[in-house]
Amino acid sequence: MRIRLLGTGTPTPSLRRMSSGYVIETGDDVIVMDHGFGAHHRLLELGIPATRVTHLFFSHLHYDHCGDYGRLLLTRWDQGADRIPELKVFGPAPIAEITQRLFGLDGVYNADLVARTSHGSSLDLFKARGGTLPRPRPAPEVTTLSPGDVIKGDGWTLETDQVNHFQPFLVTLGFRLTTPEGVFVYSGDSGPAESMHVLARDCDVLVHMCHYLSGTNYSPDFSHSCMGHMELAELARDAKVKNLVLTHITEQFDRPGLRERVVADISRVYGGNIFFGEDLMEIPLKGPQNDRLL
Repeated sequence: MRIRLLGTGTPTPSLRRMSSGYVIETGDDVIVMDHGFGAHHRLLELGIPATRVTHLFFSHLHYDHCGDYGRLLLTRWDQGADRIPELKVFGPAPIAEITQRLFGLDGVYNADLVARTSHGSSLDLFKARGGTLPRPRPAPEVTTLSPGDVIKGDGWTLETDQVNHFQPFLVTLGFRLTTPEGVFVYSGDSGPAESMHVLARDCDVLVHMCHYLSGTNYSPDFSHSCMGHMELAELARDAKVKNLVLTHITEQFDRPGLRERVVADISRVYGGNIFFGEDLMEIPLKGPQNDRLL
């Protein structure tokens, strides 16, 4: 299993941190979790074309977690012609409605899709890429997830549960991906939640929102829906997480000195490996290895 970070930022515009996105390769499957604005650019930088992506999971439908949905699906459809299976898409409601509003007959991209499935130039290019006429529209296989759902793939299992974010307006899910190589857990966006203790129990890698310096929250709603760094340390300790990855990093502490302070604070509570997430970072499933000095 190979784990890489596409976007480790927030809705705040940044050239250094794209919005949320993660990619896990296991067996023949390439699984993307969340795909916010800029995450697809990072996917390309890693050398992973859209045509290789097999599964797309959304933790929730804030735009910084789903803004590049259209880019991934349309690029995959266009470049893959009809030579690859349809993308398997999973997410909480209203993912099916959003998909229809984007790609359906009256959707946002309908004019584009009519042109690409009708004009001779596009049809000739489609045939040159290996397609057979008539050219079909994209038809992703969409599954609406609810807390507690379990998805079984080829040699892997993904468990879901509800976490604490923007309920009741958005359903937000955390994911636990179990493979023969190990267990990967992703919080989506979440404040402190008992469900995360269950999802993260004894996992090899936990990628979790670390949104602010504990003690600086400005309202009870904020501290319920977003995670402070010391609350995250306690979660990782109590769940016996082996490797903790901080993501959804805000500019509040994303600067020299404060980054080191956050890691030092967390390490006083949590004894495992700590990764201060950066775009394009690869997370070793079994943790960092000490090399001898040369």
